[in-house]
Amino acid sequence: MKHSSIRAGAAGLAVAAVSALSACTAPAPPRAAATPSAAPVPTGVMVLPAPTGGSAVGSTVLFLDDTSRPDPWEPQAEARRLRVTLWYPAASAEGERAPYMSAKESELLLKGGRVTTSAPYDILSKTETNSVEDAEPAGERRGLPLVVLSPGWTKPVATLTSLAEELASQGYVVAGIDHTYESYATTLADGSVAECVACDFDTDFGFQSRVVQSRASDVSFVLDQLTGTGWKGSELIDPARIAMVGQSLGGGSAVAAMVKDPRVRAGINMDGTTYARIPKTGLPRPFMFLGNPQHVPGGRDTSWDRDWKRLTGWKRWLTFTGGEHQSFTDSMLMGGALGVKQASTLGAERAVELTRAYVTAFLDRHLRGRSESLLERESPEYPEVTFNE
Repeated sequence: MKHSSIRAGAAGLAVAAVSALSACTAPAPPRAAATPSAAPVPTGVMVLPAPTGGSAVGSTVLFLDDTSRPDPWEPQAEARRLRVTLWYPAASAEGERAPYMSAKESELLLKGGRVTTSAPYDILSKTETNSVEDAEPAGERRGLPLVVLSPGWTKPVATLTSLAEELASQGYVVAGIDHTYESYATTLADGSVAECVACDFDTDFGFQSRVVQSRASDVSFVLDQLTGTGWKGSELIDPARIAMVGQSLGGGSAVAAMVKDPRVRAGINMDGTTYARIPKTGLPRPFMFLGNPQHVPGGRDTSWDRDWKRLTGWKRWLTFTGGEHQSFTDSMLMGGALGVKQASTLGAERAVELTRAYVTAFLDRHLRGRSESLLERESPEYPEVTFNE
């Protein structure tokens, strides 16, 4: 598959706000010319959909330094510094709501994504979440499965918050990794904001493969910390039940992490081209592709066809009809707050509902051993989801 540049898709941030999708997926077919219309008016702050599980949700931020390796992008960094956001079952729903992102992060994300809006640049920092900041974790020792989240290129892990909160409400610990210097903005422990240094190299030959391998190393380090003593709730995590879910380049990184680290028992790639090669002997652990209509068998992104043949364990390949590249993230929900017209025919709230349903079903099956009929056949409850063979 031929790609122009991974940076070319940065403008796809605000849902279908712009025509370019991430370079981790095939370009969209030409559209017929549309009659010009007035830009939508911003409707205020974004409110994330409430999670549907039975647990209150807590959230906290960890700053973890891997001193065993240099930073792959910033030669002046003394260590690989990572920001990890945790979402988890909380002992109480009382307390201050966790922030979505800072005002500076919102500004840099919108400017970096070239999102044209009449809303103030700090608008995303006002997003209302459903998690309690630094709440006390709840659960039994070694009783909670762990799910690692990895975001798309240039995007903060905050753009996966609606999925993370849902999983935490269902009894999972969720570790969202901000891969420093790969996002438009990552606030570090000292309050400084790391910008996208890696964007300077994104047209280099083999760049995407370099990214996913670096992210796989990030994942392994974070697993070391969380299954050790890196968090006050670490003893609640079951180190034998770990999965990874990623969107776009984060989805491709899920494959790389599973190849590198056998602790990752199951994985989901949400609409991302894969650059890490699965060995010819195959990958016998459970894996699922969730894609928009461009990611279908025989489509323009041939990496999924290649990998499908080498997935030798339980596997599914699902398509969200009417969806687009950002349908698996909170970016679709940003349209109203930003005053941006949506191009996708799959509504933002419905996209969140579908993503939550199928990701949760996959994790429940493979980390909890639950029978999930939703993954066995197409469902009349979710007619937008098509099973591919």
